[in-house]
Amino acid sequence: MKLALYLPNFRDLVTVKELEDLTSLAEELDFDSVWTLDRIVVPEASDEQKLQHPFGMMEQFPKALPVSARGQWLHGMPLIPWLAAKTRKLRIGMSIIDTPYRAPGVLAGEIATVDHLSNGRVNVGVGSGWMPEEFAAASAAHIFPKRHKHVRETLEVLQGIWTNDLFEYHGEFADFERCGFGAKPVQKPHPPIYFSGLKDPKRSAKRIAKYGLAGWIGIQDTPEEIVRWRGEIQRELAEMGSSRSLDDDFDMCSMIWFAITDEPSDQTPNGKLSNLLVGTADQITDNLKRFREAGMNMPLLWPPFSGVPVSKTLDDMKRLVGEIMPKVNAG
Repeated sequence: MKLALYLPNFRDLVTVKELEDLTSLAEELDFDSVWTLDRIVVPEASDEQKLQHPFGMMEQFPKALPVSARGQWLHGMPLIPWLAAKTRKLRIGMSIIDTPYRAPGVLAGEIATVDHLSNGRVNVGVGSGWMPEEFAAASAAHIFPKRHKHVRETLEVLQGIWTNDLFEYHGEFADFERCGFGAKPVQKPHPPIYFSGLKDPKRSAKRIAKYGLAGWIGIQDTPEEIVRWRGEIQRELAEMGSSRSLDDDFDMCSMIWFAITDEPSDQTPNGKLSNLLVGTADQITDNLKRFREAGMNMPLLWPPFSGVPVSKTLDDMKRLVGEIMPKVNAG
């Protein structure tokens, strides 16, 4: 099982020094990767729990974000080249890039450049976004009804630009004649692409099969949900005539809240609100074993939005690697 850290750049208050300390320790502890969160705005309506949809369009969450509209959080995309300069081994990515907020051709060229800055360590997570208020703030309100099509076109533009000397594309959201976009990525044929799918295994399977994606990323998935997603995606792949197996070099991931507690946490199943990796060292050990057996090979450890200082997360990371993972890997 690989370990990934979901950096807490989306908090009411976070400093560059805190993100640097977390990243440095992740590299020292041989984590596989660090990821940032993509957020463009926090609408004032969120503070009153009056967003149009619950967080992530997931029914258990309120119609609000866990960060105040006046919060001093840091944007995820500008952190990626900074992380490239600050690290030597860690892979780096954003989970996930909401493609409707970016022009596909511009995104392709910028990611290729960052792949050079990092000497071939970029992961690319893509998804459609979920918050109409954020689409409006990103001047992309017209894309919201067709946001899944935007993801498809973005994938085609990314892969086309990265694998051709000159490339042209004629779609609804990108329409250009043959152009060169500068240096190709260091990674061949291109950086690994991860798809965030929260609702529809069929859509996820189609993306994985058609575009040869490297991984799937969920949110707060239980081991049982990982088994279900893996099974449904694998069945969809088979029905589509794909020979792709999720057992072959495919990362099954989920962004999961992480904190080690002194006292046992309530482990009662509660959907997306379950304490999956929040609990004592023994509880987390047991749950990581269950996740491994379910087929998840890379949890994205997600420090809670509040209530857990970075100093505590640093200590928890050390305990995870030194105390918990040897027991998990021993079976």
